[in-house]
Amino acid sequence: MHCGRKGLEKKIIKNLVKIFDNLGTSRDDLLVAIGPSISKENYLVDKRTLKDFYKKAENKKITVNLTKTKKDLFFSDSNHLKEQNLFHLDLKRSAYRQLLNENILSKNIDISNLCTYKLKNEFNSWRRNKTISRQWSFISS
Repeated sequence: MHCGRKGLEKKIIKNLVKIFDNLGTSRDDLLVAIGPSISKENYLVDKRTLKDFYKKAENKKITVNLTKTKKDLFFSDSNHLKEQNLFHLDLKRSAYRQLLNENILSKNIDISNLCTYKLKNEFNSWRRNKTISRQWSFISS
């Protein structure tokens, strides 16, 4: 399943886990891979998008005060972007948190460190070059 920003906001992870529940799958048996995606360092969004995302995806109210340099868990490395009103968004961390909220064991979650934005020759990226090309991933045994 592909789960970008909008998918995380719509809680498609929760919906997929429900489908597995209905099929009789134990959550302890689920193995999850968070595949290559844009990294936090390369995913910059405006304040409104960031606040909306955390409200929808993580049910958290995020307060961002652009006039202070107060460090916050989500924004500690973003103060240098304040003048541009841009903030880093960490999709992988949010997906991981949603999985943990669904009682998926952390030892059963693997997270790729590959960035689809940075690795131009390996991956397509809408944010990098507005291509309509898409990634395909699959697991084989």
